[in-house]
Amino acid sequence: MQHPFEKKVDDMVMNARTTIGALPVLRMRNAVRTYDWGSPTLIPDLLGHEPDGRPAAELWLGAHPGAPSDVHAPDGGPRRSLADLVASDPLGTLGSRVSDRFGPRLPYLLKVLAAERALSLQVHPHPHLARAGYHREVRAGLQAGDPRRSFHDEQHKPEMVVALSTFEALAGFRSRRSARALLDGLAGTLLDDVRAALDAGPSTSGVRAATEVLVAARTSPTCAADVAEAVASVAARHDAGPAPAGAPASSTARADATVLALAAQHPGDPGALVSMLLNRVTLEPGEAMFVPAGEVHAYLSGLGIEVMAASDNVLRAGLTTKHVDADALLECASFAPRPPARPETTVSGELSVVTTYRAPVGEFALTFADVVGGEPVALAADGPRIVLALDGEARLLTTAGDVTLRRGESCLVPDAAGPLTVDGGAHVVCAWVP
Repeated sequence: MQHPFEKKVDDMVMNARTTIGALPVLRMRNAVRTYDWGSPTLIPDLLGHEPDGRPAAELWLGAHPGAPSDVHAPDGGPRRSLADLVASDPLGTLGSRVSDRFGPRLPYLLKVLAAERALSLQVHPHPHLARAGYHREVRAGLQAGDPRRSFHDEQHKPEMVVALSTFEALAGFRSRRSARALLDGLAGTLLDDVRAALDAGPSTSGVRAATEVLVAARTSPTCAADVAEAVASVAARHDAGPAPAGAPASSTARADATVLALAAQHPGDPGALVSMLLNRVTLEPGEAMFVPAGEVHAYLSGLGIEVMAASDNVLRAGLTTKHVDADALLECASFAPRPPARPETTVSGELSVVTTYRAPVGEFALTFADVVGGEPVALAADGPRIVLALDGEARLLTTAGDVTLRRGESCLVPDAAGPLTVDGGAHVVCAWVP
């Protein structure tokens, strides 16, 4: 005879399967975020919309409460929030493997990111610092959505970006020696202080001290003048051009150009000078970068697919019109110099090519599939999978039915839909939980 508790669990599983089974693959409608650094054309072009002149910065695909996607309800009723659907039916949408590990929530957030100007100089907190910061702001009476908040939830936010176009970024700190070499020959009181800070300690402590000098400069009454003096010196070196024939090639040109571009976008902001302490990165289409919690970074330009733990915790120290929380950034940042991290990447297939990117975190992985008709490819077999068609026409095959996606269309393939195969002529990206 079945124990009552076992029967209750079996009934829950059956109810979840029945609920999802009515519409196993859920078409999504996703929010576009109009931050001032966004491109007015790239995301509208992907979605097949006419640009409206506003900067379309990010397309959010997921269940984060800040801008959850909505879906057709499994019973065919009106559209509803994906966050509500996941919370009401975690077994059907997430499956036991994912819901047992992360609870009744989608653990990742997928984005299309389209940057025409630089994003803020920022860092994302580790889990314990995210929890502490969130509860500290709750105790201070800051309500959800308050622009003064830095911690919008209790989650960490490691992230990974895969370039769809040439993608420019800053990520992680240079070595003290490398940063010091970039500053040689530049004039100005502020840069003198940065050099002194770099020289005062070993690599990590020197880099931290130099960053603190520039972050603290924001509150100085002479900040605008000090930054202008430093930027003028960088401009003079940049305008002097390459080294004469026969002399060693200058290694400063790219760093100088970055400072000047950031200073033009954010006049008087010392964050433009922080760029000289950071690694400058260029990703070509298909190349990827992993940004762990604690790594200071700023995306500069380009179109990419970004996936992260489902959080909106961003601690900013400059290059932004949003709330700056320099103290929180300094508390959460790692100053150990290291090159930008690259995720583990595997490529398989002949006609249809599948590229999978995996970072050292449990919440997310990405698979890009360039599918040729007649050579279908299998994607993640279980868990919650969000699929976005980047081009062409993709036929998604599951044990519970088929769905066709065209450029810019997306869907959630819930765990209850079973294994997922893609056919047709299309380029798709699939976010999943490893």
